[in-house]
Amino acid sequence: MCELLGMSANVPTDICFSFAGLMQRGGGTGPHRDGWGIAFYEGKGARCFHDPNPSVNSQIANLVKEHPIKSHVVVSHIRQANVGDICLENTHPFQRELWGYTWTFAHNGQLDKRLFDKQLSFYHPVGTTDSEFAFCWILGEIRKRFPQRPDNFSELSSFIHERAEELRELGVFNMLLTESTHLFAFCGSKLSWITRKAPFGEASLTDCDVTVDFVKETTPNDIVTVIATVPLTENEHWVQLEPGELVTFVNGVPQ
Repeated sequence: MCELLGMSANVPTDICFSFAGLMQRGGGTGPHRDGWGIAFYEGKGARCFHDPNPSVNSQIANLVKEHPIKSHVVVSHIRQANVGDICLENTHPFQRELWGYTWTFAHNGQLDKRLFDKQLSFYHPVGTTDSEFAFCWILGEIRKRFPQRPDNFSELSSFIHERAEELRELGVFNMLLTESTHLFAFCGSKLSWITRKAPFGEASLTDCDVTVDFVKETTPNDIVTVIATVPLTENEHWVQLEPGELVTFVNGVPQ
């Protein structure tokens, strides 16, 4: 199956270190050769890169790894195709507009064909994946329940959790979803996260020989949370979400 990578931070932060590990799994240390994508939020705007080729030898992925794009929220995905051809329109993350915000979604897993019996309302897929169909359905459900952006996101988080559980009944459903400020991470089977804050230390990637001393890269007030399907570092303690658990991150802090 696919792998997810997300970030939520209280200051503009690059994800070069974590992405350097993830891209190795896209055809190098892992079998996820069927495309990759990443979205960086800058305010309400989202800077996106998609490539249906393996990330391990993608020049675009190498650009992302080497160029420190600063962001508060990032969603990334490497694909091992199950449903849908290997092509650009089937490459995560997917995006749609709601309330004047760009929503971004990435999914790890595979859902039963009963998914396609669900009625779509406002949104329709461009590609042929179960993932994009699920995104169109869940965002349409949000739009019906919340025609306007709510002031308090706690009710929205609970609603997203309920709909994610409904999708989990159809198979494996791990998800990252955001509208630029809140990053919703739902674990259907496998998802972990780590929050880095003072006092910072060193971290070493599992998939390649790269170590970073975050003391030299941060300030004492920085808070950065990274979410991944499988922990990316070998010398840090990652928190594993329980199946059926949803955590909402704002400025790097779980709500």
